[in-house]
Amino acid sequence: MIFYQEERLAMFIDGANLYAAARALGFDIDYKRLLDMFASKGRLVRAFYYTALVEDQEYSPIRPLVDWLDYNGYTMVTKQTKEFTDASGRRKIKGNMDIELAIDVMEMAEHVDHILLFSGDGDFRRLVEAVQRKGVRVSVVSTVRSQPSMVADELRRQADNFIELQDLSPMIARVHHHRDVGGHEQSPSASFESP
Repeated sequence: MIFYQEERLAMFIDGANLYAAARALGFDIDYKRLLDMFASKGRLVRAFYYTALVEDQEYSPIRPLVDWLDYNGYTMVTKQTKEFTDASGRRKIKGNMDIELAIDVMEMAEHVDHILLFSGDGDFRRLVEAVQRKGVRVSVVSTVRSQPSMVADELRRQADNFIELQDLSPMIARVHHHRDVGGHEQSPSASFESP
């Protein structure tokens, strides 16, 4: 990873894509550690997190994470999912955040030197190319070590840098607390554990 301390950085996290990549590699992300790690690499201007929320759901399992991120340094971009019936009569849920992410990247391009895109979605190749023409470096964070690979080859080729998510796991993995027989928590480290 090549970073310059004076560089203005922005993080764009495709929430569903990053979650799937980390899961495929067998770890959970500690979002505080993730933010701290990249904030130490340069001048972090903004960290965006994109996720769709299921409408009319009493409790969403992602809601505590969304709330925590919102209060702890991330700019949350959410929208309600849409439910529809496809041509063969199956109920489907749609919640794609690609357009929102692409618009924000284009708007932020003039304010940053380096964009970190946490996604392996090949649809973002043209977006990466467009911001590179504006003089912005782009690093893609995903994985080729899962089966199947979570990053599209065309996106990986277009990026200035490809950062293997598995290589980051020692610095950003969530530390799980263990309970002893008496029910007391024993933490192998004092690091903060995010939801």
